[in-house]
Amino acid sequence: MATTALPGMQWQKLAAPVLVIAILAMMILPLPAFLLDVLFTFNIALAMIVLLISLYTLKPLEFSVFPTVLLITTLLRLSLNVASARIVLMEGHTGADAAGKVIEAFGHFLVGGNYAVGIVVFVILVVINFVVITKGAGRIAEVSARFTLDAMPGKQMAIDADLNAGLIGEDEARKRRAEISEEADFYGSMDGASKFVRGDAVAGIIIMLINLIGGLIVGMAQHGMGLADAASRYTLLTIGDGLVAQVPALVISTAAGMVVSRVSSSSDLSEQLTSQLFGKPQALYLAAGILTLMGIMPGMPHVAFLLIGSLLGGGAYWLRQQQQQAADLAAAAVPAAAPAEAEEVGWNDVAQVDRLGLEVGYRLVPLLDKGQDGELLRRIRGIRKKIAQDIGFLIPPVHIRDNLQLRPSAYRITMKGVTLAEGEVQVGKYLAINPGRVFGNLPGQVATDPAYGLPAVWIQTDLREQAQTLGYTVVDAGTVVATHLSKLINDHAPELLGREETQQLLDYIAKDNPKLVEDLTPKQLSLSTIQKVLQNLLEERVHIRDMRTILEALSEQAGRSQDPDELTAATRTALARAIIHEIFGGVQELQVMALAPGLENILVQALTNRGESGIGLEPGLAERMVRETVEAADRQSQAGRPVVLLVPPAIRTLLSRFLRRAAPGLRVIAHNEVPEGKTIKVELTIGASA
Repeated sequence: MATTALPGMQWQKLAAPVLVIAILAMMILPLPAFLLDVLFTFNIALAMIVLLISLYTLKPLEFSVFPTVLLITTLLRLSLNVASARIVLMEGHTGADAAGKVIEAFGHFLVGGNYAVGIVVFVILVVINFVVITKGAGRIAEVSARFTLDAMPGKQMAIDADLNAGLIGEDEARKRRAEISEEADFYGSMDGASKFVRGDAVAGIIIMLINLIGGLIVGMAQHGMGLADAASRYTLLTIGDGLVAQVPALVISTAAGMVVSRVSSSSDLSEQLTSQLFGKPQALYLAAGILTLMGIMPGMPHVAFLLIGSLLGGGAYWLRQQQQQAADLAAAAVPAAAPAEAEEVGWNDVAQVDRLGLEVGYRLVPLLDKGQDGELLRRIRGIRKKIAQDIGFLIPPVHIRDNLQLRPSAYRITMKGVTLAEGEVQVGKYLAINPGRVFGNLPGQVATDPAYGLPAVWIQTDLREQAQTLGYTVVDAGTVVATHLSKLINDHAPELLGREETQQLLDYIAKDNPKLVEDLTPKQLSLSTIQKVLQNLLEERVHIRDMRTILEALSEQAGRSQDPDELTAATRTALARAIIHEIFGGVQELQVMALAPGLENILVQALTNRGESGIGLEPGLAERMVRETVEAADRQSQAGRPVVLLVPPAIRTLLSRFLRRAAPGLRVIAHNEVPEGKTIKVELTIGASA
């Protein structure tokens, strides 16, 4: 089977090189008159084929090889001009058919043997081709290429949005991106290829002048012909040679104009012309009336005007009747379709909000375009992967869309349809962030890091190395958005762990530990209880990667309590080693803050005596405890130590929730969460004056 397909494959691979080499060889090797006739005929046929293909093409990319065809046909015409010029100058004295029957036919039949008329016709064809068709087609290709390049980011963003939304797959997205790139390349190639046609027209004029002057010199000096005889003989041959080359050139230029001026459609040019140009009876009636009025005026050619006016009027009447019949058929079919219009509102009409969303202004579209080094989409996928590896579950996809209501350089991050944060970045610049200690100032637009609120400045790209030398942290616009998004996702991870994500997480764990999951839910704990425990852990910034330990702890404690807070405390004890290692690393001595014994006793007693209304603390005591905790946390942070408060297990959950808002970076751990072998060093005591 391979041997039968090989000759065809070799022929396809050799066709283009052989054709190009043959065209170039015609400029050097002499050709007989008969072969010249065949090649001129082939050139005309090729031009007609290209024109017909351009007429039946639905969209430009279906004829994407056209720029190359344009170059090849131009080279073919120039080669034939050179070959025919050689024969005209060498054999022109022998007769009108010295350069072949085709040139003779164009010289006599098309211009009637009158060389003056031939020169005029040739010049008119060159002007039409050079000034009108080629120049217009080149301008259309240039503008189309520019608009196509400008529209690429928006198209790429729409493709990526459909891909992120799950409307299309990777293969379809890759295909659409390739089409966009091919469209831009096509119009750019057409813009350049049109220069070949313009050069061909100029070369045709120069070749004609050379043939005329050279023919007169050769005829009079070498063959002893008179001036009138030489002028008549060589002029007709030259005009025939020029016309036989310019007619295909005009056809090819027309095809180029057709291709670049086409708008992608589901119908070819003939269908578009008949439906759009002659599809309005009102316009035809008006044109018929004007022509009829002009036809009855004295001195006008009555027959021509009245004939065309009558045809237009009859065509308008026939078209109106066809449209009326189509309207009657549509009206008759309306009752049958009426029940479909009376459908009740269904669940499909309910708009679902995005779990996570990113809206961008139009100037930020390049951040999402891979063709402009926009890496934001790749970074967002990397963020989802890293967060899944860090905290232990897969967050929902981030749906990205443009929003014209935003400022051009602004972006908005939403969760469940509610705005979490907004920011503004400068595409093409770098954000130099002051981490707390720098050695100089930078020129630029003063700003604030949207993720962490640090002072920053937007700088030009050439100042990047200088900013890094001065101690600034320098990031591009895409990194700013990605970092902000990553921080918000980590901060709101508990809200993103829904019932569906919890079930998917349990299903994933059940692949390796089926018995553990089967015994725990729904036999011992409900899915909602497990979800609440996992959310409590995430709120305490405890990862849930070790799901086996978590589920084993829940299974052991489920027989004693169904309360999510008590289950969370038992789970934290099981995860104690991982919690302490995440906060302190591998150090042996844990430098912590602690409560004064008197304050501990007050809090434990208040928790023991609480009623249905909750725990009652004296407002002054609560305010003083919060203030001292914040001050101690600041001192610990400035000293470079972990901000950790060590408390009795009974009040850990209470204090963690109470102090979380006042001191966001504070971690509250219980005594029973300290692994064996670790030593504790109390650096600061809170509430010593209580």
